[in-house]
Amino acid sequence: MSTSAAALNRPALPPALGIFVGVIAVSTASIFIRFAQQAGAQSLAIAMLRLMLAALVLLPFALGRCGDEFRRLSKRDLLTTVASGAFLGAHFATWILSLEFTSVVSSVVLVTLSPLFVALASAIFLREPVNGQMALGMVIAIGGGILIGAADSAGSSPGQNPPLGNALALTGAVCIAPYLIIARALRSKLSLLAYITLVYGAAALILCAVVLLTQTPLGSDSPLAYLWIALLALVPQLVGHTSFNWSVRRLPAVYATIPVLGEPVGSTILAVILLGETVTPLTLAGAALALAGIALMSLKKTSAQGG
Repeated sequence: MSTSAAALNRPALPPALGIFVGVIAVSTASIFIRFAQQAGAQSLAIAMLRLMLAALVLLPFALGRCGDEFRRLSKRDLLTTVASGAFLGAHFATWILSLEFTSVVSSVVLVTLSPLFVALASAIFLREPVNGQMALGMVIAIGGGILIGAADSAGSSPGQNPPLGNALALTGAVCIAPYLIIARALRSKLSLLAYITLVYGAAALILCAVVLLTQTPLGSDSPLAYLWIALLALVPQLVGHTSFNWSVRRLPAVYATIPVLGEPVGSTILAVILLGETVTPLTLAGAALALAGIALMSLKKTSAQGG
């Protein structure tokens, strides 16, 4: 057998391994953010630089492969891109800021409640039905969020201001709903590479304007801050989400819930090991309930799409 034939017959990377790599990669996001904050970087600057670096890495590939797609974009499409990028930028800005004030587990679990707000917004604005399983998932997820808030209010969170941090994380979750709804029109016209390059770039430019208006310093006294931000853009943003997008299209629909549920678990484990955070039983119970509710909602959604 020739070398080229052997290469063709060689098995591809197993999609399940891509899911595993993606979970590990995105689980590092909150850790890199905390390290960057501790090195003196401002949260708003971290959000802007994360998206800017990711867009710049993607841009040469997108220009080489998606030029025709970009040229076909109308003014309406560009306005949709800006709107989508605004909500994505708000999502990252509020979530990253939340990590200044509350624990990693509370922040990551609460921002993971985004499917709850997507379902509510879809029901209200798109008239998409909410069935019994989704409604039960919503109730369970909300109960988990309330438990997390109760645990943090009792002083179990290591953050400086847990109620504020939790509110910011929830705001980040809320921002995902309009981002995804607005993005539907673009995703039907663009490939994944073209879409994420445009939206990451738009979000970065909008956050850059906010940084300038608020006079947020981009610099830091420690060079390590830039290392953590670069790793944040490369590992969770590019490696993590790219692995998910590649893998979930090649696996049964049930696997699509793993990225949603895996990040809070991985982030919590890393926060305990690397940041020395402690997690109380009440917080763990709230996190488990919230993730169980999201799993119920996501399983129903993905099974419907798979059929």
